[in-house]
Amino acid sequence: MTGRPAEAQRLRDLALLRRVRDRIDREYAQPLDVEALARGVHMSAGHLSRQFRLAYGESPYSYLMTRRIERAMALLRRGDLTVTEVCFAVGCSSLGTFSTRFTELVGVPPSVYRRQAAHGPAGMPACVARQVTRPIRNQEAREPVPHLA
Repeated sequence: MTGRPAEAQRLRDLALLRRVRDRIDREYAQPLDVEALARGVHMSAGHLSRQFRLAYGESPYSYLMTRRIERAMALLRRGDLTVTEVCFAVGCSSLGTFSTRFTELVGVPPSVYRRQAAHGPAGMPACVARQVTRPIRNQEAREPVPHLA
């Protein structure tokens, strides 16, 4: 009988974690930090971070940055904003942190990505471009395999 209260608590925690994830998805461009997210679900920052990592395989901060990078990729593909404007538009306050994280997830710096996207395949539907260019989660971008010919 002791398993039922523990299971009920686990389900309540999962519901709270979904609320945190949904808030990050919705408010990625706002100034969010783990403490603010934790306050919103009445948890400590440490408990939220541990539980979020167990549930989703990455920290709340990492998830937030991935969301921001995904949105940045879409804005850079449009080509009408500078890298700095995109950085601030997605909620990052440091161009250096943004560029470093972008490079880790995408494999190229944002300026290179913007330049490549400008010369990308014309006429590719946005939904296909999003799927093909989605950042890699829970790992850094893979090194290109050298072509041995």
